Amino acid sequence: MRRLLSGLAAGVLLLAATACGSSGDLDTSNANGSSDGVTTVKVGVIPILDVAPLYLGQKKGFYEQHGLKLTMTTAQGGAAIVPGVVSGQFQFGFSNMTSLMIAQSNDVPVKAVVNGASSTGVAGKDFGALMVRKDSPIRSAKELEGKKVALNTLKNINETAVRESVLKAGGDPDKVRMVELAFDQMPAALEQGRIDAAMVVEPARAVIAAQGGREIASSLVDVADDLTVAMYFTSTQYQKQHPDVVEKFRKATAQSLAYADDHPDEVRQIVTTYTKIPRDVLERTTFPKWPAEPNRASIEKLAELGERDGLFKKAPDLDALLP
Repeated sequence: MRRLLSGLAAGVLLLAATACGSSGDLDTSNANGSSDGVTTVKVGVIPILDVAPLYLGQKKGFYEQHGLKLTMTTAQGGAAIVPGVVSGQFQFGFSNMTSLMIAQSNDVPVKAVVNGASSTGVAGKDFGALMVRKDSPIRSAKELEGKKVALNTLKNINETAVRESVLKAGGDPDKVRMVELAFDQMPAALEQGRIDAAMVVEPARAVIAAQGGREIASSLVDVADDLTVAMYFTSTQYQKQHPDVVEKFRKATAQSLAYADDHPDEVRQIVTTYTKIPRDVLERTTFPKWPAEPNRASIEKLAELGERDGLFKKAPDLDALLP
């Protein structure tokens, strides 16, 4: 798996890092300048399956049809991407909802634009899972009390998800030892016994499964039905200055999401262009759902749990954050 993946997610979702994953300052005039009527925009993404629709949409010409060209730059997670978007390093970014809500509750000027990825809503058949190694005596999330559980980033969506799984299983999440570890490092750490469990998303989930690892909870499913896990977003300043570009990005991304949902074989092919996921592993991966519209009820539930977990200084304003 690609070392990129550790440059991932979530520093928030997949994602708590504080540095951005690209170099150099962005010249806004150039980024928004047109060449032959096409505007180039930079997008901060995480190198995981979730963002496949963007790469596929670019390949199919959907963004060009709307007068856009995307330049993708990878980062560790949503928490790392947020400052890049706000500073103008990226015009758009991909982040899990908890990172966006944390930012908004801290008066960081972010605005969600279009859905990013959603849970399948089916326990045991989701793209995210809480997993243990094949010989582990752990059979339920309740048994994680006193155990070491890896998250890609602390104080974010995956921590909330794990805590909810432990609670639903009758355990005390405050007794779980949560540690931060990049997704692509989790399979080896689990196999070597350095951690007792891992909250993973694809393709790390498929890698652990190939090692004989077992799922003990579908933690994203435990949070809410059909959870909106992540969205693409921009800064409020960019939205005000370039509403036309934001609307083009929204429409082209919605088209790309719908196409990806209907063409899984093409998704698998495009993923090989920006990750090094082995073909046999890719064939066993479970994709997220890619609806164009976010599930507001699920985001409200995630916000409620985030408040419970003390992630926000004040309640996030979802009316201001969501499209």
